[in-house]
Amino acid sequence: MALHVPKAPGFSQMLKDGARHYSGLEEAVIRNIIACKEFAQSVRTAYGPNGMNKMVINHIEKQFVTSDAATIIRELDVEHPAAKLMIMGSQMQDAEVGDGTNFVIILAGALLECAEELIRLGITPTEIAEGYEKGLDKCLEILPTLITHEIKDAKNYEEVKKGIKTAIMSKQYGNEDFLADLVAKACISIMPEQTTFNVDNVRVCKVLGGGLHNSEVIQGMVFKKQVEGEVTKVEKAKVAVYSCAVDILQTETKGTVLIKTADELMNFSRGEESLLENQIKAIADTGCKVIVSAAKCGDMALHYLNKYGIMIVKLNSKFDLRRLSKTVGATVLPRLTAPTPQELGYVDLVCVEELGDTPLVAFRQEGKESRIATVVIRGATDNYMDDIERAIDDGVNTFKCLTRDGRLVAGAGACEAELAVQLTKYADTLPGLEQYAVRKFATALESFPRLWQRTADTNQRPFWRKSWRRIRLARRR
Repeated sequence: MALHVPKAPGFSQMLKDGARHYSGLEEAVIRNIIACKEFAQSVRTAYGPNGMNKMVINHIEKQFVTSDAATIIRELDVEHPAAKLMIMGSQMQDAEVGDGTNFVIILAGALLECAEELIRLGITPTEIAEGYEKGLDKCLEILPTLITHEIKDAKNYEEVKKGIKTAIMSKQYGNEDFLADLVAKACISIMPEQTTFNVDNVRVCKVLGGGLHNSEVIQGMVFKKQVEGEVTKVEKAKVAVYSCAVDILQTETKGTVLIKTADELMNFSRGEESLLENQIKAIADTGCKVIVSAAKCGDMALHYLNKYGIMIVKLNSKFDLRRLSKTVGATVLPRLTAPTPQELGYVDLVCVEELGDTPLVAFRQEGKESRIATVVIRGATDNYMDDIERAIDDGVNTFKCLTRDGRLVAGAGACEAELAVQLTKYADTLPGLEQYAVRKFATALESFPRLWQRTADTNQRPFWRKSWRRIRLARRR
């Protein structure tokens, strides 16, 4: 007979089997800190231009080989609640700035690592948080004094290229000059006069084959598809955009037609054909030479479109349809009717091109500045082109930040090293326990020069020695 051992009384008795209960700082807070430290450590080695690539295979077996922290954390299924807070912070950074996701995670991990040491010394988390807030306020006060360069004109090509180059270099070291040139051309060509810059107006089209230096910027939009009809090239054309099918209109309810003779059958079919021909003829009479449809194009409609010399392009994506209508200045029509002059768009050239063995339909705006630009990327593999796309996305977001505020600080950990020196001096002036947290805030900032020192080239080593010498001297004082 088995002996029944009752559960120990207390809070754990209320929980189901397998549940874990932690109490006290040693159990709850420090376990969360350890989880966040491990998560930050996993992406820390991917930081900087010489950071290592990570291979991530997500839940649908898709493989990613990249050093982009935003992609890595998006494809990882992290379940720990404290680590999820770090991910939410990096995602907010990505949505607001478009870059610096790894910076956020590394800084948060370093701050928590320093906080763990203070907790073990007996300082409460509340006092640590207050000290960190004071350190943050002091950093925001110091940063304007560390500005090394300012871009005042966002349409100055050479100045913008210098600002974009550093962001692209952290993803594609060695190709930063060529990619910065592409991004600067694309962004400046579509920059509006008054309204804010929209990053969605720079599109990327990836075409397999060739090399990276075969990439180019096209004013307008490019789609990887063929046209539906026989017309493959139209110049200076009016464009009509429809969100419906280009075909015979179907009635909402089914009907029955009683046909008694062969003449009645021929007249019935001829009536449908003449109705469709009249619709397409009315569209052609408006001067429209290109029709863009979001649904299918019937065989009979295709016959009449070829007869009147109208090009037909089918786009399955409603987002592409919306962007194209913005590019050509057309209004999306819900029914197959003749458009008014105000609803028609205009494009300088629509043609079918071929890159490698991939057919492309290009809507080019050559005569005037386009509202949308497309960067056509060439590469040997899909993974490589995905990495190039992420680098271009960072460059475009950097341009958006430059249009808001063109002030720049020194990179490669130099700004963080100077902040650490000045924060250490500031901590000595504080009377309470916050001085320990502010000093640890400075220590956390030193993790960035440390990372750069580990991945720096031999030509940059004297610069790092100088930075660390300043930190050591400040500590001795």
